[in-house]
Amino acid sequence: MKETKTFKKIDSANSMINQLKKDIDEGLSNLEKSLPSKYFYDKTGDALFVKIMHLPEYYVTRSEHEIFKEQSNKIITALQLKPDTYFELIELGAGDGLKTKELLKELNREKYKFDYMPVDISQNALDSLEADLNNQLPSLSITKKQGDYCEVLESLKENQHPKVILFLGSNIGNMSDKVATDFISKLSNNLQEGDKLFLGVDLIKPASVVLPAYNDNQGVTAAFNLNLLHRINRELGAEFKVDAFKHLPEYDEKDGIAKSYLVSLKAQQVYIAELNKTFHFKEGEKILMEISRKYNDEILDKILSKTDFEIKDRITDSKNYFANYILERK
Repeated sequence: MKETKTFKKIDSANSMINQLKKDIDEGLSNLEKSLPSKYFYDKTGDALFVKIMHLPEYYVTRSEHEIFKEQSNKIITALQLKPDTYFELIELGAGDGLKTKELLKELNREKYKFDYMPVDISQNALDSLEADLNNQLPSLSITKKQGDYCEVLESLKENQHPKVILFLGSNIGNMSDKVATDFISKLSNNLQEGDKLFLGVDLIKPASVVLPAYNDNQGVTAAFNLNLLHRINRELGAEFKVDAFKHLPEYDEKDGIAKSYLVSLKAQQVYIAELNKTFHFKEGEKILMEISRKYNDEILDKILSKTDFEIKDRITDSKNYFANYILERK
C-alpha cells in the first residue's frame, strides 16, 4: 500500500513538472511573451501573497473581508442555506482562508450541517489552512483537495449533495472574459440544478485606487511577480538573472483591466535546461504575468449569458469597491 501511494505521488509530481515545462515553453515562445499566474504560488509565493493581502494599498482582500465579517448572516440568507439540510461548502483557491473563516465560524456557531472542502493548487497553503482550522474550529469537518479546480469538481460530480462553491478574491479576474465564460460553464457542468456559486469580483474604479494595489511602496508585489523567475530557475534549471527584470503594472480605467508585467532591462538571452532552449529578450520587452479584470453588472451579465448560472443576489462592501454575487445553477 505504501509503495502504491509513493508511486502515485511520483506520477503526480512528474505530471506537474511536465505541465510547468509545457506552459513556460508556450508562454515564452509567443510573440507577446507571458507566464501563467497560477505558478506564482510556491512556498515563497504563498508567503508573499499573504503579505500583499495585508498591505494598506491592497483594498481587494480588505473589501471582501469586510463583507464576510460584517454580513455573514446576509450571505447565509442569500445562499438559502437551511440549518437542517446538509450541504458541501467547496472553496476554489482557498489560500489562507482569511475571509472564509468568518463564514465558517457563523455556520459552526449556528450548527449548520456541512463539510468544508478547500481546493488549492498549493499543498503548502492547504496544509497550513487545515492546521489553522483544526486549532480554531476543532469540530469542523474538513476535506482538503490539491489540484485543478474543474478536475476536483469532476471527481465530485456523482455526489448528489447540495453544493455551494466559493470562488473569492476576484480570482475570476485573472482570466479573459472568454476564458472566464468557459471556466464558469465548466463549473456549471459539474453541478446540479439549484447548486450555488458565490463569486467575488473587484468592481471598476479609478486608477488612483487600483494602481497602488499592484505597485505597493514596500515592493512586495514586485517581489511576488519576480519570484516566479526564481521558481523557474530552481525547478527547470533556468538562468534568469532576476535583477535584469523589473515589475510594471498598468491599468486601463475605460475597460477596467489591470495588467502586471515584468520588463527586460536590457537585451538578453535566457537558457532553460529542462527545455534545452534559449529565449531572447529585447531591452524593454514585456512578459505579461497577470491580468486583473474589474467588473460591473453589464460585464458580468454578458459573461453569464453564455452559462447555466443566473444571478440571484449581490452583496457589496461599504465603499462599493467589491461585490459578491450569488449565482444559481439553472
